[in-house]
Amino acid sequence: MGIIRSGFQFILGTGFGIYIAQNYNVPNIRKLANTGMAMAKHIEENYRKPKKRAEEEEDQ
Repeated sequence: MGIIRSGFQFILGTGFGIYIAQNYNVPNIRKLANTGMAMAKHIEENYRKPKKRAEEEEDQ
């Protein structure tokens, strides 16, 4: 009985998702995530503390 119930729920959820995607303006989550990561990287690069001279010499 478990496989029938989970299969029914999967099919019902897929059908509902298709209906929502076709009839409503659903944002692209991957694009939003990539934009957020780019903004976070930009902020991190601009506000990061400068390295000390000893750390710079060790890195080279």
